[in-house]
Amino acid sequence: MSTTNLRVNIGPPRLKVAVHVLIRLAKSECLMTSSSIASLIKAHSVVVRRVMQALTSAGIVESKLGRDGGYFLRKPADEITLGEVYSAINNFFVEQEVELALGKMDENLFSELEKILCEVEKETINILRQYTITQVMNRTELILA
Repeated sequence: MSTTNLRVNIGPPRLKVAVHVLIRLAKSECLMTSSSIASLIKAHSVVVRRVMQALTSAGIVESKLGRDGGYFLRKPADEITLGEVYSAINNFFVEQEVELALGKMDENLFSELEKILCEVEKETINILRQYTITQVMNRTELILA
């Protein structure tokens, strides 16, 4: 199977957007607005703004307000792990979306499924903590050059 056709759906969909945003911020030597980031990564500006809000809330990025404002990394890219990014994105959006997804699910089923998914998520985060934004950036250098 070609890697160009490979689509993995582990984690929140915005995780891939967040990683792409962080790589662009790491490569940038100046502040970047959400609209310039959206244009670079070919994503909708509303999605980028929401991702930036989550990353800002988690202390991964910081924003400067005003005419010359924008976003920048709060710490070096080699200190930001994918596990940290996953947690930031997931924790920010899960509360907003969980009510929509639940509907009328049986409580026992929900409880047991939640236990299993919690276990899976812990393992996922542990694996993601082994990778930094710099490592991902280095692995994709040719694509983003």
